[in-house]
Amino acid sequence: MTKQSSAKQSKAKRPAAKQYPGASLASWIGGARLRTLPLAVSPVIVGAALAGMVRSYSPLLTALALAVSVLLQIGVNYSNDYSDGVRGTDDYRVGPARLTGSGLVNPKHVLAAALSCFGLVALAGLAAVLLSQQWWFLALGLVAIVAAWFYTGGKRPYGYNALGEVMVFIFFGPVATCGTYWLQSQIPLQEMWWFGSAIGLFAVAVLIANNIRDIENDKLAGKKTLSVLIGARASKVLFTIAMLVPFAFAVLHLPFYLLMVLVLLDLLIVLLTILIIWTAKTARELILVLQLSSAASLVYAILLAFALVGVVWA
Repeated sequence: MTKQSSAKQSKAKRPAAKQYPGASLASWIGGARLRTLPLAVSPVIVGAALAGMVRSYSPLLTALALAVSVLLQIGVNYSNDYSDGVRGTDDYRVGPARLTGSGLVNPKHVLAAALSCFGLVALAGLAAVLLSQQWWFLALGLVAIVAAWFYTGGKRPYGYNALGEVMVFIFFGPVATCGTYWLQSQIPLQEMWWFGSAIGLFAVAVLIANNIRDIENDKLAGKKTLSVLIGARASKVLFTIAMLVPFAFAVLHLPFYLLMVLVLLDLLIVLLTILIIWTAKTARELILVLQLSSAASLVYAILLAFALVGVVWA
């Protein structure tokens, strides 16, 4: 047998490369999961309002903090898409198809999108550090990026071991809120911890709503979320608590900020959301809960900002 014929046979036996049809721009936008972005915007609004309250507000630093928070959220979403897709977790999911799990896009391209977002986070964070001269933020930024990746990435993702709610609370609550504030002012304020925690609880509620919807599918995929461990009923109780406690924080501060009463208007959305999650029969209804709880976070942040900055105007 000649070398040429041997090469031809070897080439014939080689499996064909997998073909990926490709995804539309709308699919990539869907992969960014825009409905979760209010969770990234809300803590920045509150942190900026606190800075405004002590007359240290910086539009540029706020914009950079917003870029970091939003890009980090999008990066997490693409990273989850990639990691869950290559693990096969999304083979069991309900709801909109993911870029990787659907087989439309080469997983490497989804990974590249996630890493690109994390790179932009690093650039925006570095710019914020250079302007504020607060060098310890470099370490905080690195920790945030690492935490974003290992939510579903790596060999032992913490999102698969019932720690997702804890990390979401920390990074999309006190860390993002206090970080936005500390970029602009070093005046100690207890309010940043109270209301950073309030925003973090909304983020926890959104994740719980998502995980309640996926309990059965996550069991099949071997994904041990908190909702898988404690069940749907206990998860709904925890969701209700997470959605209502932020208003207890607002009431506690009402004697000091009279406009805090505006925040209670958000209860209209929150109570409706709680009603739906307790009566939901379908995945579609739980997706609505996810969207409403995310919107409630943003409304809470905006009304809270008015209440805090109103002290300066008065």
